[in-house]
This record gives sequence, C-alpha cells and structure tokens, in this order.
Amino acid sequence: MKNFDDVILLQTRFHKVTVTELIEYVVEAAKCEKKTVVGNVNVRAMNFASEFSWYRDFLNNADLVFCDGFGVLLGAKLQGYPLQSVHRMTCPDYIEDLALACEKQDVSIFLLAGKPGVVDQAIAKLIAIAPNLRIQGHHGHFDKSGEENNSVIEKINEFNPGVLYVGFGMPLQERWILDNIDRIGAHVFLPLGACLDFYTGNVYRGPRWMTNRGLEWITRFFTEPQRLWERYIIGNPLFFYRLLRQQIKQGERTKV
Repeated sequence: MKNFDDVILLQTRFHKVTVTELIEYVVEAAKCEKKTVVGNVNVRAMNFASEFSWYRDFLNNADLVFCDGFGVLLGAKLQGYPLQSVHRMTCPDYIEDLALACEKQDVSIFLLAGKPGVVDQAIAKLIAIAPNLRIQGHHGHFDKSGEENNSVIEKINEFNPGVLYVGFGMPLQERWILDNIDRIGAHVFLPLGACLDFYTGNVYRGPRWMTNRGLEWITRFFTEPQRLWERYIIGNPLFFYRLLRQQIKQGERTKV
C-alpha cells in the first residue's frame, strides 16, 4: 500500500492525498483481509479532536485520513504545508467514481446511513452508472446498541462487504466503528457523514461554484440555521483560534 505524507494540525494527523489516490487506496485495501479504517477531517472533526482524546486517537490511528474541509486545507497552508485544492475532497463529488472503481475490481459496498429511503435512492443512482456493482444497504436510524444493532451487524456480515460506508455524522459514526469493528467482517471502514443526503439531493449543498471553493457551509447554514449555527459561527473561528494559539506557544518555546 502506498504511503502518503503526513499533515499534523492541533496534534491531529491527516494525509496529503488526492481523490484518485484515495479511490485506488480504498479499492486495493478492500481486497485485503486486513481491516482498514479510512477517516476524514474537516473543521468540525478538528474541533472534536481537540476536545475528545478518543476522537483524536481514532484519526491518528486510522490507516488513511483525507481532508474533507476547505478550512482545514487553509489551516494547513497557513502552517506551511504544500497542499493544493486537489488535496481536499468531499464524498458526493467522488462517490460515483468510487462505485465505478469497485465495480471494475469486483469490490462490494454496503451503505449504512441516512433516513429510511435515502440508501435505496443512493443505490438506485449508483446501479444506474455501475450496473454490475455489488451493493446493499440499511438506513442509519437504528438503535446503536442492543438487539437492533446486532441485527444490522448480522446483515452486514451476511453480505461480507469490501467497503462499509458509515454515515451517522460526527462523532457518532466514529464511535460506532470503534465499538463494533471487531464484530464486523468488512475490509474497509469509511465514515462519511451526510454524503448520501447530498448525493441523492435530499439536502442541498449549494451551486457548484460555491462547493468547489469550500463555501457550501454558507448554503448549509442558511438552509438549517438553528441546527448548524454553532458548528459554523462558533466552530470555524474556534479552529483558527486554536491554530493561532498553538503557533504562538511554539514561537515562545523556540525563543527559550
């Protein structure tokens, strides 16, 4: 498996990787017996990592972590890392390319995410462009412990997927993977948040010119202000404040 350059912000690691490299890595890992965790970071993830040690450990111990946030890309550039826009990617933009690559390499996918019905919509769209793709799914609105959780895990294991996509939102999806990975026979664990909601059009991301420039958070904020105001209005400045504070502390230590 290819090794990628590390980027470390706020004691949290991710990798300098392009979307083509990401897809190749996922497909190759899905054909191995070893269990592989592929994480992703945006500003919200970085804030969680600063507040919860278990979440930071999840990212730092993952096999590959890609950048899914313009704010994190900007923060890394400000810290001197040679990253470009190609090193930031978001799932709805590449999920069909991933499906096509999986179809070509006979790698199966299990989608575990969204409200009832969303997974069915996503599967229908993916089958339309990759008709030979082996794919199943289950909605993400189930009890994450007890009998219902056991039933979902049994369904996943019966399918024995190469790639298990988990989309419960941060940090629930990462916590669920940590709690259940030893019981699940999938090869690649891929937490990807609300990707299917965006991909199926159930949640509006904004026009392409905004999403390409990392501005989809503006559309999301004005679409759901009561739910998302804290994430963006407080979370974004908090991330850059933490970076600045760390930089000042590092500068003070250098002078000593």
